[in-house]
Amino acid sequence: MKIAIYPGSFDPLTFGHIDILERAASLFDKVIVGVAESKAKKPLFTVDERLALIDEMFADNDKIESLGYSEKLTVDLARENNAIAIIRGLRAVADFEYEFQLATMNRSLAPDIESIFFTPKDTLIYVSSSLVKEIAQFGGDVTRFVPKHVVSALEKKFT
Repeated sequence: MKIAIYPGSFDPLTFGHIDILERAASLFDKVIVGVAESKAKKPLFTVDERLALIDEMFADNDKIESLGYSEKLTVDLARENNAIAIIRGLRAVADFEYEFQLATMNRSLAPDIESIFFTPKDTLIYVSSSLVKEIAQFGGDVTRFVPKHVVSALEKKFT
């Protein structure tokens, strides 16, 4: 079974994440969404809330599952789940330098695990979780960027 890990904070899940996940699931037998605790990013949603949003989105897709993690390296999470690849998203040139450095370090730590990069659809390339949260915080319409259940979750956080 070919398994990939797609790590990130997913705070919240966006259509960009969904696009990457669906395409990764077409290439792998299973994709595990590794939801990092990410205390340094001061997340809006708890890990359990983020997992629930992901699980609701992919309830009908048995190739995608979610798993929370903290205090471990992504390569260790990948090894624990027999993953052969780490999926990463690239939105802009600014992402490339960091992602390249991260992939090179991961290859040094785990040469048997590949890093695979996906870019979202061109209509989603500018969407980020942090921008979605900022728009939602000030009452803006985020329905073009996140699924309805995520819109509802954001509204509850900001009202």
